[in-house]
Amino acid sequence: MTLRASAAAAVLATTAFLGLAPQAAAAPVPQPQAATAENRAAAARAATAPDTLATLSRFFAREGRVSLGAAQPRIEGEAIPVHHLSPDFVAGRADASVARLEFLASQAVSSDGQRAALWTARTETGWQVVNIATGDDEFRYARLGAAKLPGGTVFREPQIDAWYVAGGGRVLPLDEDAVRAVGGGGTTLGAYRVRVAAAYGDKLPGSPYAERGAAGGFAEAGADAVPAAAAGVEVPWAAGAGVLALGALGAAAVRRLRRAGARA
Repeated sequence: MTLRASAAAAVLATTAFLGLAPQAAAAPVPQPQAATAENRAAAARAATAPDTLATLSRFFAREGRVSLGAAQPRIEGEAIPVHHLSPDFVAGRADASVARLEFLASQAVSSDGQRAALWTARTETGWQVVNIATGDDEFRYARLGAAKLPGGTVFREPQIDAWYVAGGGRVLPLDEDAVRAVGGGGTTLGAYRVRVAAAYGDKLPGSPYAERGAAGGFAEAGADAVPAAAAGVEVPWAAGAGVLALGALGAAAVRRLRRAGARA
């Protein structure tokens, strides 16, 4: 898989458009444990704000596929919760859930059919859009997970770009990266924790790895991933928020670029 330079430039330009990195670095706060109706409403307001829609127009017009004036972006459906592998679960803390809420995603669509995910997170100044990512992964895997294991928790292991659904003591794969990690039939929750503890247990917050500033965008040996910095991608807000101890948003930006390259 390869990275498209144009895609990397687009993500970087989006960060600049929104002014995300300075705000985010100054306001890293823990995300709520659940996507309440109040949180969803706040995320929806941020996603549909005039400034956000203007930024989306520039985003969708970035490669000349549609003109700035004709982009006419709109938000479809409600904001959905997006969960990532929890550091507390990796650390083996009692009663820790396998995943935790990282952000809410709203689906943006342009007049020519392009799709993007608006990532909205809670900051010191309220709920804000902190990134725009091409494609519809968050929404597609939410649907797949609900169909495969109704009532389960769909989550992403960002270091290897794998999507799963967990429930009833099982972890089931939703994409090819997850199949490579746990097999086509999935695995038990306990066996999954053993695997992620071995892979990431020495990279958690407070570890020498994290204190060296190395955390973020790392991957298991042999995984097809590239650190965000190597891809020329500026990662918004995550550095101080705790999520990047497991490479969450940095790897997410890389994921989008890798998959765009694979489809090109």
